[in-house]
Amino acid sequence: MNVSCVRVAREDGEATRQRLVEAGVLDHAHRITSVEGALYIPVTDSERVPDDLEVVTYDAPRRETQTTPADILGYEPSLERLGDIVIIDEDDPEKAREIADAIVASDLKADSVVNRASKIKGELRVRDWDVLVGDSTETVHKEYGHEFHLDIANVYFSPRLATERHRIIEQISPGEQVFDMFAGVGPYSIPAAAAGATVVACDLNEAAIDYLESNAERNDVADRITAIHGDVREVADDYEGWADRLLMNLPHSANEFLDTAVRLAGDECIIHFYDIQHVDDPFGPGLEQIRAAAEPEYDVEVLTERVVRSYSPKEVNVCADVRLTKRP
Repeated sequence: MNVSCVRVAREDGEATRQRLVEAGVLDHAHRITSVEGALYIPVTDSERVPDDLEVVTYDAPRRETQTTPADILGYEPSLERLGDIVIIDEDDPEKAREIADAIVASDLKADSVVNRASKIKGELRVRDWDVLVGDSTETVHKEYGHEFHLDIANVYFSPRLATERHRIIEQISPGEQVFDMFAGVGPYSIPAAAAGATVVACDLNEAAIDYLESNAERNDVADRITAIHGDVREVADDYEGWADRLLMNLPHSANEFLDTAVRLAGDECIIHFYDIQHVDDPFGPGLEQIRAAAEPEYDVEVLTERVVRSYSPKEVNVCADVRLTKRP
């Protein structure tokens, strides 16, 4: 099929392709073709091609498969998708730029490409970002049928935990009273409410609570979620003995809130306790701390010990599902 193409010498091909990407006219539906030392680079709009480039018509073959960033780079970059944002994690600014350009040139659709510019920091668990493509860190992420509106510059959210969150939600029964102690924008709270639970969701980050409230409306569960901005240790006074299930997804410091968790727990309560520990003993320290906080008031039964993901070469992110049963 004859399509508009820019014809350039082969040695000028990559620089020209980059210019066409920046102009927003590179045609991803057709293949770049090499003929007798020249490249024919398909374009979507010949009127927007820079004036110094030669535009011709050429019978460029259609692509049968999508072009990935790896096809362009020659290696598989580490990418993470969050809504219409693609997240990369690259210390070398030049390599980060190269990856961002490859994402734009590929068939991977993205409104923004961002690079992690800091580690997670502070009580609010946020990080800095370098925006390489686009102009926004705000997006809508879809996960197991739910939508989460958020701004990664102001709140913490990890799409890598989708499977783990779904594992927890599948355990929830209609009518349960669920307390999400570190709720963020609602990735546990909203599916829990959709499963029929009554949810109290607390977070220290006011922006996260604002997003959680709007996400509850977006997902039609606002009538089953009470969202509270504040320190859960202070909020607990109003919910002592209330919870059938507690979500403690604050792996670096959830142990500091176990006394509060015990205050919130009803006569029988399941705790999902997230922790980061050494690979040699990933569950022992956390379970010891749970028993120290709950006994002798409660019997402690370990239901599940699960490694969620690797955190560092010698540390893992884990979850212990524990049932507390109040003693007579």
